[in-house]
Amino acid sequence: MPARNNNSSNDIVEIREARVEVAAAEEEGGLNLKALKEKKISELAQIARNFNVDGASSLRKQDLIFAILQAQAEQSGFIYGEGVLEILSDGFGFLRSPDYNYLPGPDDIYVSPSQIRRFNLRTGDVVSGQIRPPKEGERYFALLKVEAINYEEPERAREKILFDNLTPLYPQEHLSLEHDPEEYTTRIIDLLTPIGKGQRGLVVAAPRTGKTMMLQSIAHGITQNHKEVILIVLLIDERPEEVTDMQRSVRAEVVSSTFDEPATRHVQVAEMVIEKAKRLVEHGKDVVILLDSITRLARAYNAVVPPSGKLLSGGVDANALRGPKKFFGAARNIEDGGSLTIIGTALVDTGSRMDEVIFEEFKGTGNMEIHLDRRLMDKRIFPALDINRSGTRKEELLLSREVLNRVWILRKLLAQLNTVEAMEFLMDKAHGTKTNQEFLDSMNQ
Repeated sequence: MPARNNNSSNDIVEIREARVEVAAAEEEGGLNLKALKEKKISELAQIARNFNVDGASSLRKQDLIFAILQAQAEQSGFIYGEGVLEILSDGFGFLRSPDYNYLPGPDDIYVSPSQIRRFNLRTGDVVSGQIRPPKEGERYFALLKVEAINYEEPERAREKILFDNLTPLYPQEHLSLEHDPEEYTTRIIDLLTPIGKGQRGLVVAAPRTGKTMMLQSIAHGITQNHKEVILIVLLIDERPEEVTDMQRSVRAEVVSSTFDEPATRHVQVAEMVIEKAKRLVEHGKDVVILLDSITRLARAYNAVVPPSGKLLSGGVDANALRGPKKFFGAARNIEDGGSLTIIGTALVDTGSRMDEVIFEEFKGTGNMEIHLDRRLMDKRIFPALDINRSGTRKEELLLSREVLNRVWILRKLLAQLNTVEAMEFLMDKAHGTKTNQEFLDSMNQ
């Protein structure tokens, strides 16, 4: 009974907040579509009742938002919307919402071909502005006035250089992940396989070796230490409960396509995410994509590409890996500002020849690799990182000379041990220190 009382009191608080927000929105002259999408269904239902929307409790969330916006437009005024542009083959486009994983929905916003040409818009641009409700015979809200493109003034969007014309460099600025003395995963990554802005990294892992938990740890380190970074977690062909867990544990945009969705959906989600990231990099932003997994993305491309008649071993079409390689290859550090970092997981030891072929094709394309070992997981040693097989190219650009010298000494010592002994030794020494600097200083003693 007490739990029920708590739930009802929470609902009352939400309803009061919803009433206050509606009143504030009416005073300002408009409701924000993006803000509505972030609300719970109970809050939306109360807002709908305040606007006298009939049958609010029986509507789906997207239909409820659609009804609220229509009612708001009829009563007073302006509606503001935001979304990621997807341009269709007919020349017009729609602003899709990351809250619905870029799925088409009734609350998408129509963007006309003339607006696309005027502002030189492309798929992936984050567009916000004033919108109007659909007229008779129309199905979608339409964009009236563009107020921001990729969070900047629309006029600045015309000055940007295309992503493909930007000059790629080696990563030169270290993404420090160390944020908790007890979080040894990020501490060890910082020392032995440092990640820089613009890194193209692979986490090579067998099933059940902790790859998803490692991605979560990396995400926590980035969100705590690098507020300037735009973090996107992309989950392809994953279990729904893992998606929920990631959404609740990571303060980032989590975009997913679960295993019960078709391969075309996996591909569409991935292409929307990478196009959005490219547009942000063109504006000088630092973007990080954590992809789980590149193997399943390659499988999806293999299912949707037209057959070329040339098959690699394992049933992989010769043209199937072009898409995922283009995705992974987009990671780069840009000479005049901005970077796109992609850390993707690659599955091995699954018993599938196709997965082995996909990994072989991607091996060597990255400039950082982390290998996870099943033997460490069986002994419950976390992180299950194979130190001697993991590393970062050009790590001297990311670490100071003093730190680099000590890391090299540490690696020489660990190279004499097998995988399990090396990790046990490193964890034993790390447990006695609170920071990596303290750990490195202790090497002199």
